[in-house]
Amino acid sequence: MRAVALYGTLGSLVLSALVAAPAGSADPATAEARGVEAAAQRAAAAPVSFGRCPEAESLPPSVQCATVDVPLDYARPTGPQIALTVSRSKATGKPAERQGALVYNPGGPGASSMFFPMVAAMPEWKRLAGAYDLVGYSPRGVARSAPLSCQDPAEFAKAPTQSPPDPSASFKRERIAQAKAYAEGCARNAKDALRFYTSINNARDLDVLRAALGERKLTFMGASYGTYFGAVYATLFPSHIRRMVFDSAVDPDPDQIWYRSNLEQSLAFERRWEDFRIWVAKHDDVYHLGRSADDVLESYEKVRDRVTREPAGGTVGPAQLQASFLKAGYYDDYWASRATALSQYLKGNPKPLVQQASPRPQSAREDENGNAVYTAVECNDAAWPRDFATWDRDNTALARVAPFETWDNVWMNLPCAYWPIPQQRPVDVRAAKGALPPTLILAAERDAATPYPGALELQRRLPGSVLITEKKAGTHGLAGGANACVNGYLEDYLLNGRTPVRRAACAPHPEPNPVSLDERAAGRPRHVPYAL
Repeated sequence: MRAVALYGTLGSLVLSALVAAPAGSADPATAEARGVEAAAQRAAAAPVSFGRCPEAESLPPSVQCATVDVPLDYARPTGPQIALTVSRSKATGKPAERQGALVYNPGGPGASSMFFPMVAAMPEWKRLAGAYDLVGYSPRGVARSAPLSCQDPAEFAKAPTQSPPDPSASFKRERIAQAKAYAEGCARNAKDALRFYTSINNARDLDVLRAALGERKLTFMGASYGTYFGAVYATLFPSHIRRMVFDSAVDPDPDQIWYRSNLEQSLAFERRWEDFRIWVAKHDDVYHLGRSADDVLESYEKVRDRVTREPAGGTVGPAQLQASFLKAGYYDDYWASRATALSQYLKGNPKPLVQQASPRPQSAREDENGNAVYTAVECNDAAWPRDFATWDRDNTALARVAPFETWDNVWMNLPCAYWPIPQQRPVDVRAAKGALPPTLILAAERDAATPYPGALELQRRLPGSVLITEKKAGTHGLAGGANACVNGYLEDYLLNGRTPVRRAACAPHPEPNPVSLDERAAGRPRHVPYAL
């Protein structure tokens, strides 16, 4: 969920900015195009100066930090500025082997990649860390980059809360009121700045960051939402790209942004939820949750019913339970720990479930900030249905076949139905044949967060792009992960610029290794889930 420049693409920039202008507004495209050019030239003239990271970033001494100023409003490039926080680990190889900066965004919207330089210590990233400065940053509104907030973090983290799979009319009215209040909170806190949190501005910021890093052309890797504004960047600045990786691609079709993409996502999570339950059933000798996917679902529903009546640890209600198990839809590294938590809870030990699903007060501010930026960007980017009747009709039908995530996805995005400022028309992502260097798309066939058809659509819109597919797998975010085949294609592209002709496939990475509780008690090695 992340520009001294060539400016031979001003016409493309103006055209794309026109597409993204709010309906009914005066055309700001020419001013914004000039603003990007001016901001990038200013950044290139005063390159970023890295030094010790502030304690607030909690980064090791091997990582350096800096800030890069970008205009709040590109139509007024000398007006108010946002200081983006940036992190870097310098390339560890010989000077002759250095290929510049590799900038990474993990998605969101609302996620920071300040942690990214730390992957230099991981074996999967060793060769890339030798050739590139690894650069992370917090996009506008995120963390210390002029943080956006829409709600008191303590209220945002309040638990336990409900998550009925078939919500009543009164529950829907309650959530509508909460969505309206949240949208009003965004407008009240951000004031006139709220309209500037958009994907197109994230792409413009990326070009200013490129210039500040002293890079004539950008080498960028975006995951999840990072692929979307990376694709917007490719539309606006095709001649500024050196190499670009789209890891777990969002469908960039303007008709999908963002209401329909969330419907597709809910359906895909249902398939991935079934994948998890099939795996648990295969290991019934370990978890004792049932010998079929339906049996495992029955075990899960028993737990959900119990925490509805009596929240686990006083904080884990059905909404917290669902959010915890949603992570198993993103990453199969969570499968063993989540299955263990269910198994233990049904045996009378709620501690693993409480540990995994309880809100963490220490992260409430960060979580609320991420959600605020997510909401602002997605609500600003595109028109959403303004009447709840449309949401109700579409999602009631969808929940009949995909109950696991559908309504929770609605509640997360519903503030966009009551958004208090004009919404944009999405950028029509595309590039002319030959306008881009080869770009690389990584996709898992059963990814739920960014369903696989989105990767096919992105490849269609970016001629010359190459798609690497992990077959029969669903982990979200493949780069540097468990699939050596995928990592091989990634390294060959970033280190040597080589790609297959058009498409290639990799066999799935191994399934998670279940470890019985008896083995754990005996002190044998255990599977430890992780997620970037």
